[in-house]
Amino acid sequence: MQTINDVHQQFAEFFKSELLKPYAYLVSKRLAEGHICVDLKDIKLLPEEVANVEKYGTLADAKIVAEEPMVSSANGKKQPFILHQNRLYLQRYYAYESAIVESIRSFIAIEKEERDNRMQQLQSHKDLIMSLSAGSTLQPVAPEENADWQLVAAIISILNNFTIITGGPGTGKTTTVAKILAILYAIHPSLKVALAAPTGKAAVRMAESLKASRINIDPSIKEKFQSLVPGTIHRLLKYIPDSPYFKHDKTNPLVYDLVIVDEASMIDVALFAKLLAAIGPQTRIILLGDKDQLASVEAGSLLGDLCQAQQQMNALSASTAEFANSFIPGSEEQIPSHLIAAGNNILFEHIIELKRSHRFTAGGGIGKFSKAIIHSRLKEVEDFIDKNNDREVTIDCRYSEELFNRFVDDYASYITEKDIAAALGKLNRLRVLCAVREGPFGVDAVNRKITNWLVGKKLINTTTEFYLNRPIIVTRNFPDLKLFNGDVGIIRPDSKGSLKAWFEDTDKNLKSVLPGYISSAETVFAMTIHKSQGSEYEKVLVILPPNADQPLLTRELLYTAITRSKHSVLLQASRESVLYTASRSVQRISGIMDRFGYQ
Repeated sequence: MQTINDVHQQFAEFFKSELLKPYAYLVSKRLAEGHICVDLKDIKLLPEEVANVEKYGTLADAKIVAEEPMVSSANGKKQPFILHQNRLYLQRYYAYESAIVESIRSFIAIEKEERDNRMQQLQSHKDLIMSLSAGSTLQPVAPEENADWQLVAAIISILNNFTIITGGPGTGKTTTVAKILAILYAIHPSLKVALAAPTGKAAVRMAESLKASRINIDPSIKEKFQSLVPGTIHRLLKYIPDSPYFKHDKTNPLVYDLVIVDEASMIDVALFAKLLAAIGPQTRIILLGDKDQLASVEAGSLLGDLCQAQQQMNALSASTAEFANSFIPGSEEQIPSHLIAAGNNILFEHIIELKRSHRFTAGGGIGKFSKAIIHSRLKEVEDFIDKNNDREVTIDCRYSEELFNRFVDDYASYITEKDIAAALGKLNRLRVLCAVREGPFGVDAVNRKITNWLVGKKLINTTTEFYLNRPIIVTRNFPDLKLFNGDVGIIRPDSKGSLKAWFEDTDKNLKSVLPGYISSAETVFAMTIHKSQGSEYEKVLVILPPNADQPLLTRELLYTAITRSKHSVLLQASRESVLYTASRSVQRISGIMDRFGYQ
């Protein structure tokens, strides 16, 4: 009997139909790669897929697939596969996608009934709202970037029950949330607010940014910001251990007036569906994220798909634009006339992109290079590589050991720092980010290399697993310990000399845990770019493998890595791998755009 090692082939062999087997193989494989479905109109087989598909014969027409007993239509009897709009889904993932669409439609249907009342409420607080206008402080490259999109997003978010606010690093997503909360607290002083994110680290950073917000508001409202407690989405929904379920669902919804979710690009389709289901349509939900960042590790790229479901970002109807502009004092900061349009897409006026970066100036190296990468402007990328004279971005195509070691030497600052809280702060000022996990340029090898370098410098001693000053990252959730996937800590002794793992809680207070209780943790001098999402550092070293044929290398990956840094980036990569990465984009297939009417 032949043994099949490929899990996707094993799945295909469960089905007796020879016609269905190649499709079962493809659906399983593509799902593992992050796709929600297979588009039968446009199947492009990868070289490694050809043999596995051809062993079953040729791919049949979609009409023939629809006649298979194990394949159902959207309105048909429940079967393992669903064929909808020429896309083949596993039944569960079609249900997730459908639930997302239905939830969003419910939010939007309810908000229409409240629009007039909400407009009156905004008008009654016009002085407060106008005081929140940003004021033109930068000279952006495009005229439409002058518009006060933060205030527009705040107004739209209060009118709507469902809003997406997207924008790159430094565009002020959290500042916009602060403005939204300031207005809503003024309207509803007893407003119940939930802050959440896919990781505890991202949730804490959002809360910290809100508490540090510099917007000029009443001290009583500022005090409400201080009381906001962030958490993971799993914690918000109350995850039931060892199950795919949560205590909060459609039958037991969350009791909040407003739910704000940061880093929404990291949310997979299953969690996205469960989150929306647990929020009643009377509740406002605001999703924050960078549509250009990496998508979820699991299936789906929901934030990006939803943002692409419109032909033009930030287009508003004449009436909505006039209403929003009435709160913006300066005419040069009002919504430009070329963005006033009619829209029949249900998501029209529900997605606002913040345009103006307050972290990266238009001519600054990180901002300029990251934009060239994400828009695949290869000539600009080549210029960066060839000139290599930018103050913020250094590209090292020779993988210089000297540059690597000079960067790594800065880890000494946290090791020699006596105060634990200050040491954690210094550790989190820099990070090495790797594109891959395995191989000589992968995170495992790079962590070993850094560890050996620091051992050679006599800064650490690795004779035990949890050695003094070892930096660790938690790799799964430990709700009982109040530790979550992505939390970073260091090993230090307590007052009695016992080694503990030290972390900061949501209020920036230190907490310690016996290392033996943390069964899933890794050294974190270096981490994958995926793991770095939701974080920011003063400087980063990004390492790409030199061979330009890695399927993980995409412009979204490199963009995410570069924009983790606020001040400086060292990129160690071959010329070929940089250009290859900048030319490739993540393409995840779903039916979201068609189901929201985008043509």
